[in-house]
Amino acid sequence: MKIGIDIMGGDYAPAEAIKGVQLYFQEMPDSSVHLLLIGDAVTCAPYMSLIDAWHHRFTFVEASEVIGMHEHPTKALKEKPNSSIAIGFGLLMKGKADAFISAGNTGAMMVGAMYSVKAIEGILRPTIATPIPRIDGKFNFLLDAGINADCKPEHLVQFAQLGSLYSHNVIGEENPRVGLLNIGEEEGKGNLLCQATYPLLKELPGINFVGNIEGRDIFLDKADVIVCEGFVGNVAIKMAESIYDIFKIQKGISDPFLDNFNFEIYGGTPILGINKPVMISHGIAHAFAFRNMIEATSKIISSDLMGSFKERFKLPVA
Repeated sequence: MKIGIDIMGGDYAPAEAIKGVQLYFQEMPDSSVHLLLIGDAVTCAPYMSLIDAWHHRFTFVEASEVIGMHEHPTKALKEKPNSSIAIGFGLLMKGKADAFISAGNTGAMMVGAMYSVKAIEGILRPTIATPIPRIDGKFNFLLDAGINADCKPEHLVQFAQLGSLYSHNVIGEENPRVGLLNIGEEEGKGNLLCQATYPLLKELPGINFVGNIEGRDIFLDKADVIVCEGFVGNVAIKMAESIYDIFKIQKGISDPFLDNFNFEIYGGTPILGINKPVMISHGIAHAFAFRNMIEATSKIISSDLMGSFKERFKLPVA
């Protein structure tokens, strides 16, 4: 399999991206993954010697332009066709890459995914999902994590299906439990969106709906997949990230549970509901995040997650 990686994306690119590739090669010596490193040769030159020993496991793809973190996504993609992100999506569209990952401009990654790779037929809105640490050392999976701030019940129903398939195919949960994030456990609680979504999930075949879960349940073993609109989801994950920063970084408290709040453990978050695997990471990603993002992406490809999505949302023949 071939994974395109934007080595110009992120605050510490290309150094940390290339160091992440080095880590992956060192720790995954038998991997069948071939990396397509997309970047500017001159800028990357000082760091390429780190991976010379694995020259047979990667191909360098020249990209003379870079989309900055604060550039307007649509405008930048249009005006910079030779940027690492634009070229990455081009490789994906032409079938020269099986997946594409970046820690660069998130907006540009979303626009590229939506307008080049495009949503799977039947998907109303693609979503991004993120792991949430659980007290038992495992991870729950929360979606939407921020790109769909305003949702309708049918969107949340599809998020439940997408998250359940991801949890089963990629994470390995046999029968993933799906919970609706709400302000109370009882049916009928919540705002109009939650009240309308609950009965739809309750009657939806093919998912293991366990009802409402509250904010205090996010870190517990009550649901493997947690569904909510992107506004609530983004507040939840940003709060989780602040827990790591306050207690681990600022206060120096050492605890295995706290360690799992470090986003670099899982590397990045997948965009679910599009035709090809695309993974995005924080702009502050370091080598460890890039290494883990490559591994997570390879699991998505191996699991044929996109095939499962297409089968689930296949429209009936007229």
